[in-house]
Amino acid sequence: MNPTLKLALVLIIALEISFTQVWTVNVVLLVVCFILMIAYRVKIKRLLWLTLVPLFFATALVWSLSLQGSASAHFLIVIFTRMFVYVYMGGVFTQTTEPLMLTRSLEQNAKLPSKFAYGFLAAFNLMPKIRTEVATIRAAALMRGQVLHVWSPQLYFKVILVAMNWSDQLASAMASHGFVEGAPRTHAVRVPLPTWNWWACAVSLLAVQLGLFLGLP
Repeated sequence: MNPTLKLALVLIIALEISFTQVWTVNVVLLVVCFILMIAYRVKIKRLLWLTLVPLFFATALVWSLSLQGSASAHFLIVIFTRMFVYVYMGGVFTQTTEPLMLTRSLEQNAKLPSKFAYGFLAAFNLMPKIRTEVATIRAAALMRGQVLHVWSPQLYFKVILVAMNWSDQLASAMASHGFVEGAPRTHAVRVPLPTWNWWACAVSLLAVQLGLFLGLP
């Protein structure tokens, strides 16, 4: 499916289940997402990670609410399954969508300004470099006898300063490669938006509406 439509579909469904309490729909969405990740051959390690992390937080949340005694069993099931749906839908989207293709689709299909589209791609590609820079800053602090923990403000302040320097370098690099804001652009790779994508999106949304408003609570 087209990345822009896929993103819109995930966001709309996530928004809808946030304001409804139909746990059967949540379970169906979980099964569908699980099947999709298996079909797209998501690594078992990644699949376990997407399952164990929400399992821990969902269990802790349900346990804390049950101790208070103010939540019904139905509400606890809704909260538990809803958290899994969020993670699984996000997993399906991230594991089946390439960032570069998403950027091109947002620019071409969603008509997002080029500076925002490529800014998103640049920020995504800088993540490995940011992790490396954090490790370098912590190692340099250790050489001075200072331990910078994850919650240390000094660590994030230094990373922000480095990122600001990178942003200037990135702007200069884009300008040197001919990127001009507002100028007409051609595309080396066109992202198609076939008709069947619209039909698939509409049918998926219709199925969710039927489940939310006509299905079991």
